[in-house]
Amino acid sequence: MLRWRLGHLALSIFCASTIVFALYLERTQFLSPCPLCIFQRVGFITFGLLSFCAAAIPLPKMSRFWPIVLTLVGLAGAGVAARHVAIQYFIDPSKLPSCGPGLNYLMETQPWLQVFKGVLTGHGECGVIDWSLFGMSLPVLALLGFSGLIAATWGIRFWQAKA
Repeated sequence: MLRWRLGHLALSIFCASTIVFALYLERTQFLSPCPLCIFQRVGFITFGLLSFCAAAIPLPKMSRFWPIVLTLVGLAGAGVAARHVAIQYFIDPSKLPSCGPGLNYLMETQPWLQVFKGVLTGHGECGVIDWSLFGMSLPVLALLGFSGLIAATWGIRFWQAKA
C-alpha cells in the first residue's frame, strides 16, 4: 500500500504544481485564461483531488475503482486540451467566433450543457498562443500532462499489484 499512497500523492502534487504554474502565469505574466483553459484547470484540480483521495483511502477493493475514475477524469481533461490544440493549430482564426461574454456570465445565465457546448466551440481568444515552452503551447503541455497522468495512474496500479 505504500507504493499506492506515494504514487497517488506524487500525482496530486503534480496536479497542484500545474495549477500553481497556471496562477503564476496569470498573476505575474498577466496571461488571462480563456474558457477552455479554465476547464483544463478544473480537470487538473479534479484529478488531483481524486488522486489524493486514492492515496488517503487505499482499500484493496478500491484499487480497481480509482484507476478507472481517474482515467475518465483524465480523458475528459485531455479531450478539452485536444480541442484547444485543434482550435490553436488546425482551425482558421477567421472562422472562430469573436470573443463572447465571460465564462462567469455564461454560467450565471445559461444551463450547464449549453455553457459546455459553447466553450468547446471555441472563441477567438482560445485560438491565440500567448506563451510556449520548447515550442509547445500551454494546451499541448496540458494534453501531455493529462496523458502522463493517465499512464502513471495505470503504472501505479500495476506497480502496486506486483508488490
